[in-house]
Amino acid sequence: MSRLQELQERRAHECRLTPDRALRTLDEAEAFLRDRGLLTRTADSALPSLYEACHEDPYAPGRGGFGEWPATKWPWFGELADRDGLHSLKVHRGKSVLVTSETAALLDPICRAEIERMSEAPEWALVLDHLAAAGPSELDDLKTELGLKPKELKAILFPLELCGVVVRRNGALERWDQVFPAAPRDPGGLEELIVASVRAAVVAPEREVGRWFSWRRLFSPELVDRLVAAGQLERPEPGWLAAT
Repeated sequence: MSRLQELQERRAHECRLTPDRALRTLDEAEAFLRDRGLLTRTADSALPSLYEACHEDPYAPGRGGFGEWPATKWPWFGELADRDGLHSLKVHRGKSVLVTSETAALLDPICRAEIERMSEAPEWALVLDHLAAAGPSELDDLKTELGLKPKELKAILFPLELCGVVVRRNGALERWDQVFPAAPRDPGGLEELIVASVRAAVVAPEREVGRWFSWRRLFSPELVDRLVAAGQLERPEPGWLAAT
């Protein structure tokens, strides 16, 4: 058996890709998330997926969208996000992803740098400054207090959530540095995040790794080359990546 085949078999087990490994309870789903460090909602890449691991028939087969979500287990994503130490973010290119506090610590320096960058734009600073002063805010409160129409606020919030600068939690919007007021002691950053994410997937096509997260401008093939040279990632075969 080749090294790639070995990793793919391990991936099928650890990412629960076979029906015999289907998640049966919400507690099992939480343990799965804590083991992997992050879970996408639906299967859209090599990253482990909560709904894929449920192996449940869809709510409305063939209708697409929400209809393809698990018939009874679709609320699990939101229920997990309400548990201690687990968070729902939009940094998976605008799609929801669940992360543990440990993974959030890797994201922290990126999101803090994005706060600084995005605060320089007046339209983003309008929301960021308000949240800094007022704390967690409901959408309706933001619309009223900032004098914005729903479409205007939505257009401002989308890139802020995309880059991890604003987080939705318990029905309210908060700045990243309000959800995580203390910076972690370990450095974190994009390289550490990529290594952790490849580890979560077990093995992944190299071509998709740079598209996992919203900060594509920060990613380059040279970054992967550095991680391979440092022994943090390996190429079991050309075009594939695994964590060492």
